[in-house]
Amino acid sequence: MLFLLTDIYFCNNHQELSKLNTTTMASKKYSLLLGALCLILTNLSAQSYDWKDSSLVPKNGKSQHSEFLQNQYPFPAKPRNQWEVGLSVGNVAISGDVNARIPQIGWGAHVRKAFGYIFSARLAYSGGIAKGMNWNPAFNYGKNTAWKSNYIAPINVQSPPNSGNLRQLQSTNGFLPYPVGQLTGDPVYYNYRTVSHQLALQGIITLNNIRFHKSKTGFVIYGLGGIGGLIYESKVDALDASGLPYNALFRSVYNKYQVAHKNKGDILRDLRAGMDKKYETAAEGQNLRRPKLFDMTFKPTVQVGVGVAFKLSKRFSVGVEEVLSWTNDDLLDGQRWQESSMGDAAMTRDFDTWHYTSVNLNYSLGSKAVEPLWWLNPLDYAYNELNAPRHMKMPKPVLDDADGDGVTDQFDNEPNTPAGCPVDSHGVSRDTDGDGVPDCKDKELITPTQCQPVDADGVGKCPDPECCKNPVIAPPTCNLVDLPSINFAGNGTTLSAEAKALVGSVASSLRGNPECKMIVCGSAAKSKSGQALGQKRVDAIVKYLVEVQGISADRVVAQYDCHEGDPSVVELRAEKK
Repeated sequence: MLFLLTDIYFCNNHQELSKLNTTTMASKKYSLLLGALCLILTNLSAQSYDWKDSSLVPKNGKSQHSEFLQNQYPFPAKPRNQWEVGLSVGNVAISGDVNARIPQIGWGAHVRKAFGYIFSARLAYSGGIAKGMNWNPAFNYGKNTAWKSNYIAPINVQSPPNSGNLRQLQSTNGFLPYPVGQLTGDPVYYNYRTVSHQLALQGIITLNNIRFHKSKTGFVIYGLGGIGGLIYESKVDALDASGLPYNALFRSVYNKYQVAHKNKGDILRDLRAGMDKKYETAAEGQNLRRPKLFDMTFKPTVQVGVGVAFKLSKRFSVGVEEVLSWTNDDLLDGQRWQESSMGDAAMTRDFDTWHYTSVNLNYSLGSKAVEPLWWLNPLDYAYNELNAPRHMKMPKPVLDDADGDGVTDQFDNEPNTPAGCPVDSHGVSRDTDGDGVPDCKDKELITPTQCQPVDADGVGKCPDPECCKNPVIAPPTCNLVDLPSINFAGNGTTLSAEAKALVGSVASSLRGNPECKMIVCGSAAKSKSGQALGQKRVDAIVKYLVEVQGISADRVVAQYDCHEGDPSVVELRAEKK
């Protein structure tokens, strides 16, 4: 526990953390979790890689790197970057003809490699078990092999000769007479359970890893596209535990809820309560005419997706992403027939889509390699060299300056200027008062003409005039005028940048008028809370004048209730004598 608290203290650099005790910790589990968070936060402050380190350069970049170090090539070689591996868990769903149940378990794994700062490639596996069930009944299932063998499905209405008020509904069991307008046959509630596995090669474009104001980024947003293959097996729950159809259950639910769309939840709850959820019947399409792999239906896929990843440490990151897979297949959910009140069912036009929404935990592999490039700024080398050059080859001066006064020898009219002496544009030492002694050696910078010639130190001899032998010293006066008022926002008591600038200008005036004192004048608030707030604002200004601007405390007078104006305004006034 001691080392954990120590790590936390240094991680946050905050004294209050040292006061933590075991009574505030629920268990060792939470202590370890807090320590891990501390380590993660400290790792985020790590610096970018050393571009001069030859061990980080792959073999195909060694030649460029060597030329770069010898200043024969302007760009450093691209470093060897780490591989990323990751695991994911999330929700798998199928968008098709049967309503999907959410959430349903999905899983995945991947390996990823960056080929540049923006583009990377990923080999990704994903799988899951998707389920679905319709809340609205179906009657037009006579072409669906998973249902027609167990349920009476009317698929066509005919009028036989001499039938009178009768019509016939053609079913799988022949022709049965029913009164005109009566829809008979077994209602069916479509459902499915699809087990799927998918392998895809994806290209990933990182959208925001180039952040020119930081050497590293804490998160990345990316889009992806890819191609792959999906194998799946779809089954439906058409029979109960005894191997019999759900005729009675389906008919009971159908008769109970006449307006299905108003009772979706109740319908699904009643159906699930009465079904065994074994999914024993192969869905339509599971036959030899469709491509097979591992005894499952195989379909090529096209993928698109988006995601965002957050950096936890130099090695770990966590991400959230959504991937859609198009299969050009309408049987992922085991159903492809439209409902129709009359006539044969028509095949649906839309194709089923496979969705995977996941949370990814990623880990970077490799010891002699930098982080994956999507986490780094490609301009890191350039900006670091501009800030603190370690490699740039600076050109030598073309023109000499022997005395180092900043004026090249060819334009210098005084080639031996003493070191440290300011010169004019011709390289001649400045002599402000023209007494023949340069300013850098003149102890009397401004010597009146009548007091010259001067001595070697530039000091002249001036007799005192008669009028100044007994001077009358005038009393000091204060010239502080037009002092500003300081505004505070809301209930704030701290000085804004604008307020600090105003107070700083007043401090400069005080330093130029040493005989002046100043009053910091607060508003006379009626409430106690307002009085306390006004006092804090006055004290904040006084503290800034004394502690930051260096104004003597005896020159600043605090008055907390000297004006009746806006309580958010503190007035600055010169003290009247």
